[in-house]
Amino acid sequence: MLNEFKDFIAKGNVMDMAVGIIIGAAFTAIVGSLVADLINPIISLFTGGIDFSSMGVKLGEGEDGAVFAYGNFIMAIINFLIIAFVVFMLVKAVNSAKKKEEEAPVADPGPSELDVLMEIRDSLKK
Repeated sequence: MLNEFKDFIAKGNVMDMAVGIIIGAAFTAIVGSLVADLINPIISLFTGGIDFSSMGVKLGEGEDGAVFAYGNFIMAIINFLIIAFVVFMLVKAVNSAKKKEEEAPVADPGPSELDVLMEIRDSLKK
């Protein structure tokens, strides 16, 4: 059973998936910083200093009341849209590269060994 597990882990698909998850987590942190540190200030500039992440409605009385934090939801939507756009651009670039590779002219390999031998045979017959 241990050998089967080693074989499973060593397969390329599992390793590719693990690398994708790790890079995705790091990319999420980058996009979070992009939104919080670069995009939010620009949005605040155009909306008169409104900070979406602090927007919310307090539900209930006192300090123990829950907060309906719709601002965080707005920020999550912005994060998602940025990540989705970047992934779209990456997929589009990969598909474009694959298409160019498929359309590239294949170099003429020239005559095969059999063709050359048949040509020599026909020349000798004459």
